[in-house]
Amino acid sequence: MEPYQNRQDKKHCKIEGIRCNVENCYYHNDKTDCTAHEISVGPDCAHCSDDTVCSTFKPKDQQ
Repeated sequence: MEPYQNRQDKKHCKIEGIRCNVENCYYHNDKTDCTAHEISVGPDCAHCSDDTVCSTFKPKDQQ
């Protein structure tokens, strides 16, 4: 089997411990899990959780 980094479809990975409720995200597994290979959260500085955002978000209709 080829290394994960070389696969075309990275949607079927599950990052343990990452929960997501954004049902219209391409990486949401229709339960409570993010299936992205990796995630990016920003911005560079935040004072509370409301100041943060998942930069990995991609709408489901952009497959």
